Amino acid sequence: MIYLDYNATTPVDPVVLERMLPYFSEQFGNASSAAHAYGWAASEAVKQARDILAGHIGAEERELIFTSGATESINLALKGVAEAYRSKGTHIITCQTEHKAVLDTCKALEFDGFTVTYLPVDAHGQVDVQAFSDAITDQTILAAFMWANNETGVVHPVADLYAVARERGVLLLTDATQALGKLPVSAEHADLLAVSGHKVYGPKGIGALYVSRRNPRVRLVPHLDGGGQERGLRGGTLNVPGIVGLGAAVDLAAGQIGTEAARLATLRDRLEAGLQERLDDVTVNGASAHRLPNTANLQFAGIRADTFMAAARGLAVSAGSACSSATGKPSHVLKAMGLTDAEAFASIRFSLGRDTTPADIEAAIDEITAVVGTIRADTAHVVAS
Repeated sequence: MIYLDYNATTPVDPVVLERMLPYFSEQFGNASSAAHAYGWAASEAVKQARDILAGHIGAEERELIFTSGATESINLALKGVAEAYRSKGTHIITCQTEHKAVLDTCKALEFDGFTVTYLPVDAHGQVDVQAFSDAITDQTILAAFMWANNETGVVHPVADLYAVARERGVLLLTDATQALGKLPVSAEHADLLAVSGHKVYGPKGIGALYVSRRNPRVRLVPHLDGGGQERGLRGGTLNVPGIVGLGAAVDLAAGQIGTEAARLATLRDRLEAGLQERLDDVTVNGASAHRLPNTANLQFAGIRADTFMAAARGLAVSAGSACSSATGKPSHVLKAMGLTDAEAFASIRFSLGRDTTPADIEAAIDEITAVVGTIRADTAHVVAS
């Protein structure tokens, strides 16, 4: 099977796994155990990983909080800021195409008395910076915009959005989960920034949240109480192997980000061009926007994505976010871009990765062409009969 669902998750890189393994066995200590060498070794490993991640995103090591993943990071950021700044205001701004981790958390905050503005996007999936500025009120305390969309790969103008937020005294959270390792990601464009290990060839169950400590110093109300780990903002025994893996994965990705981005963009463009050459009515969703180099969201008129995926046994792809794949509803991202239900249901996400080869792309083009052709022919036959 050809794996083209890297935006859902990535395999742990062998180099990363090798770095992690000792912390499951020989170096199994608790990083909070300060009385003996096992704890010291674990604590030092955590410090090194924290330094690596901080260095690659331009942060200070004390500005990073390790979590179980981006969803927890986003919850801590949104709820933590909302509670800490409630006396200042109760208005939050986000975007209709955000990940459900943001949207569902915002919905929960609405039940708690907060007001949320969900900004629309244009037909290319991009949010308008001026619309963001216009939406800010004297009650606005926080805005949340993802760095890059997980379904379409569309990249938001985070630097421009942050400039507006700074000027207006609003904190900005960015979900950089999909961008990390594919694009340069910098904490200079956010007050809070969430990442996850398993999207960047690290392990599942580990993530981090950057929280600015100066200009401005961001305050959070913690949501996990326990042993006072992570500066009291996230209690619980640290996942030392996972943290080591996250650091190693980010370090590895940073060393090849330019060459890998160019390679993946070439393969993605070949996939899109090859399918449009061989099939009619194939549309690239978000084609005119700045996109992640590895992501193609394609609409095949006359088919349904679920029918396609059941028939394309040689391909691992998805109809959108892995977190929302079981809902049976059309993609909220594509609907926000103006697609009809039928168009959204006919769209498939192909996300390429480190192990994707030119031969994989050619084989995928062949199988997609054959499967789409068969589905369309069967549909035409049913209609004719």
